[in-house]
Amino acid sequence: MPWWGEDGEVTLHRILVHMTAETQRHAGHADIIRELIDGAAGLLEGNDNLPAADQQWWRDYHNNVEQAARSAAAV
Repeated sequence: MPWWGEDGEVTLHRILVHMTAETQRHAGHADIIRELIDGAAGLLEGNDNLPAADQQWWRDYHNNVEQAARSAAAV
């Protein structure tokens, strides 16, 4: 691949780092889809690894993340 180095040369290290990042990225996407399908979150039944918070807290959290994303996109 020409974008991986001069004359398409690439090290095994770079391939392994790239594949690790790609696997993590797509596994995250698959987890999001699974959560949308079954409504479960987290790794263990009965432990969703999410903060104990009410609907207002989640709305505020969402708004803060959304504002940060919009600010970053404007740069």
